[in-house]
Amino acid sequence: MQTQSSTIPGIHEGHFTLMKLTISGSLFSARAFAVRSVLLVSGFCCFIHIHSFSQAIDSVKRELIIDFEARPRAEYRDNFKLTAADSIMPELFATQRNRLNITYLSRNFKFHASPQEIHVWGKSDRFSRVGSINAFELYIEPSFTNHFSARIGRQALSLDNGRIYSAAPWGQQGRSHEGVRFFYNKKVTTDLTIAFTRNYGNAFNAAYSPVAAHQYKLLFVHHLKYTFKNHLAITTINTLEVFDKNDKNRHDYHRITNGGRLEYSHGWIYGTVNAYYQYGRNASAKTIRAYYIQPEISATTNKATLRLGAEIMSGDRKTVPANVTNSFVPLYGVAWKFMGNMNLFTRFPADLNDRGLVNPYLFFLYQVNKKLALRSDFHLFYAQHQLSESKELAGTYLGFENDISINYKPVKRLEIIFGVSSTFAGERMELLKKVPDSDKVPVWSYLMVSYTPRLLHLTARR
Repeated sequence: MQTQSSTIPGIHEGHFTLMKLTISGSLFSARAFAVRSVLLVSGFCCFIHIHSFSQAIDSVKRELIIDFEARPRAEYRDNFKLTAADSIMPELFATQRNRLNITYLSRNFKFHASPQEIHVWGKSDRFSRVGSINAFELYIEPSFTNHFSARIGRQALSLDNGRIYSAAPWGQQGRSHEGVRFFYNKKVTTDLTIAFTRNYGNAFNAAYSPVAAHQYKLLFVHHLKYTFKNHLAITTINTLEVFDKNDKNRHDYHRITNGGRLEYSHGWIYGTVNAYYQYGRNASAKTIRAYYIQPEISATTNKATLRLGAEIMSGDRKTVPANVTNSFVPLYGVAWKFMGNMNLFTRFPADLNDRGLVNPYLFFLYQVNKKLALRSDFHLFYAQHQLSESKELAGTYLGFENDISINYKPVKRLEIIFGVSSTFAGERMELLKKVPDSDKVPVWSYLMVSYTPRLLHLTARR
């Protein structure tokens, strides 16, 4: 095998400088990447601890934990479009995420870094290329009291069930934000996040960046969760986004989202309702009046779980005023978890033509044994309002999707997942340009392996 060398000036988006990286097929993806990152971050951890906390009396243990993750995934898709630029069908390609998770802990301090390299095979008429080299997470977290701490740097933001804020674990790049997050945990669990974006450049494909897709200028998020003694729990998430309008007057515009979740659980039964109201203005200076509702009920036995629910995402009806929009945008969560693995609806409101979506779903999960689990999801898709006024396309039904997956864990830290999904699309789905031909059945399938060995775990006491 020939070795190809290239010089990369720095880790994209992170303002770290590396002199050279030698790319040698899969060797770069695992061994070289892991060794260089371990040396870099381990040295930084030691520097932080020695210089910043040398005077602290630390009677509890200090830990250094280093895990590595190799996650290759092959995907096949046919007869549907993730974006308007998709044209090659059918398509078979593979991606691999190589990520280090490095954590240093002491009594009042935490340092965490997750450098990652994402490799791509069979995309853009190239056999192999580096999709991106970046840091998924890179933060410090000092603790000021037993109940109050602050996390500073790039960090994932996973709140509630992931519908509004998620680390996007399915995406090889994940999703994170840059800023500071204040935690308070005593009788209630609450946190406040202040995040920002900057010019991340275009040296690597933004599709494989954990932050480059964000459009906000500033982001403020308050999250609170409280569990009552009578089987009830309440969660609130309130968000203010500030966007740069980029016009001659350089005015900013704001989008506000308020809401949360009410949960009830008792024994084998669980019920919940999730609701949000969104207002403010969008980039077109339209006034936003939008809502999202998600009721769900589930029942669990020793091996099986059945979940029945629906998502209702508001959209524009024909009579909406020209200066108003009723289209809800689900912020920075994940769509596949509730709207199907085929990701037909991920860009809101563009994927719905501003007409909203109603998505009743039924999930069936069965744990065969400790190593093997089966799952089957069923979705019905309806536009909230008609897409066309023609008699032939009158109505709101869009289609039906079924997702089947098999999860196998033969040994500790090794997971193998196979999935296949298909959509029986109605003719109205063509109006949304999600399928080129509704007479054909869109198919997506994948095979993913995740191996997460622990490389190092050191514990010491002063």
